[in-house]
Amino acid sequence: MSRALRFAVTCLALVLLAGCSTVRFTYDNADAFIRWRVGQFLDLHDEAADELDERIDAFLRWHRTQALPKYARDADEAARRLARGLSREDLLWGYDTFVAQARESLRAAAERIAPMLDRLTPEQVQHIEQGIAEENRKFARENLRGSERERRERRAQRIIDRLEDWLGNLSKAQVERIRQYSERAPLIDELRDRDNKRLQADVLAIIRAREAQKRLAERMVNWEKGRDPAYAAARQASWHDFYTLLLDIDRMETREQRAQAVAQLRRYAEDFRMLAARASGGGL
Repeated sequence: MSRALRFAVTCLALVLLAGCSTVRFTYDNADAFIRWRVGQFLDLHDEAADELDERIDAFLRWHRTQALPKYARDADEAARRLARGLSREDLLWGYDTFVAQARESLRAAAERIAPMLDRLTPEQVQHIEQGIAEENRKFARENLRGSERERRERRAQRIIDRLEDWLGNLSKAQVERIRQYSERAPLIDELRDRDNKRLQADVLAIIRAREAQKRLAERMVNWEKGRDPAYAAARQASWHDFYTLLLDIDRMETREQRAQAVAQLRRYAEDFRMLAARASGGGL
């Protein structure tokens, strides 16, 4: 999906980040983070800035009441599946669930921000373009720089770090399996970069035409539309290989690793329920 104007899924990403002290603390500070991120793209002042704050607050109210109960349900289900041992069907369920949640949040956010986008001046649109360009440079620094070996090593380390957030320290065998995967799996970041830029160009065209209220939500939730078939095929093959890796790691898990991940998912589910109850007046 576009690296611009995606505060729609910021909350989803925030609450799923491992390593935070609690989901509640992270979520309670999501409004400030979203305002900061949006400010990197939208140059708004005075009444327009106040309006943006109101629209972000409206999105977060929607998210607490409509999205969080679903997150709680899905985190409980993920914990149940992980506790018994994962299958490829479980991983497909997890991916499909995440994508459905992302589409729902993207639509909600796009509908709320669109009226403001249709009133932007040419200078403000240029500010968005500059923000996107900086995001693209950041992506290139993190994913495209260096030799092929260096990129594969960075990918392996990212996977190790993410899994240790959930499982604790990995065994030597688990780390070696990850490194084998990273050595063999194709690097598709160039294709991914071109795909991001394709969607960015479409979103910018909508904003320049002042048609955000008519077209933005549908374009954002259908981010695959117009995707290069070569990238679509490479992406599908990449996910297949990554699922195989995760299943191998799952089979290698110790009892303690599995218990830690299951407990973390259950804590997330409880935090989601408490945040949703607070929004509806049912909790503190």
